[in-house]
Amino acid sequence: MKIIDIGVNLMHRSFNSDRESVISDARFEGVSPLIITGTSEHSSIEAARYASKYPGLLYSTAGVHPHDAKSCNHKTIENLKRLAAEDHVVAIGECGLDYNRDFSPRDVQRKWFEAQIDLAVEMNLPLFLHERDAFSDFISILKNRRKDVSNAVVHCFTGSEEELDKYLELDCHIGITGWICDERRGKHLIKLIKKIPSNRLMIETDAPFLTPRNMLEKPGDGRNEPKYLVHILDEIAYYLGKDAEDLADETYITTCRFFGIR
Repeated sequence: MKIIDIGVNLMHRSFNSDRESVISDARFEGVSPLIITGTSEHSSIEAARYASKYPGLLYSTAGVHPHDAKSCNHKTIENLKRLAAEDHVVAIGECGLDYNRDFSPRDVQRKWFEAQIDLAVEMNLPLFLHERDAFSDFISILKNRRKDVSNAVVHCFTGSEEELDKYLELDCHIGITGWICDERRGKHLIKLIKKIPSNRLMIETDAPFLTPRNMLEKPGDGRNEPKYLVHILDEIAYYLGKDAEDLADETYITTCRFFGIR
């Protein structure tokens, strides 16, 4: 069985002491390759640099998370463009809108979200998207530009049925994390994943965040890792009434096609 984790924050400081072991442990469980999420100019540069050392095993995205939009300047898009030209950089993002904590002013978030959409169009790369408590503005921007973008995945989907329907109407892919394993917040996803077409579903850990709450053996430090994607896959397969191996094959093919991984 092989599965791909489409969203790993592998450059996070919690992995500084054992990054290579994390990759190795994931491969042992069949989780490979990994796609490292770029969330700022700095992290995107670090992700691309690190991924280049592991051809075929690691890929990365290049983008600025809405939390960091306030740090963007006139050089940001050019810097991301240089990264996006590298073969192992497979998407623009993580980009979008986040009105939950407003770490960046909302008008600034919108400005740089649209700029990154422009970059994705120019580079013919898919979008790796983030939305939290900003659906109205987010879907309005995305709807206006969706026809220009080669592909888009809504990373770490936790929204409502109405929101899911609108994403699917725009032919978006949907990323499901260990949120579905959270009996406090993720129960609604059990119903909603059944609406996601098999060729639109992808899976991710968002490690080191969102450790699946219902694992029998949880990490002592609470850190999520890509190796736990197997647990998320099993959980989704159970709710879909599918064999885990079959679901692994489906998501693997979908993910390779989406990101252009051979």
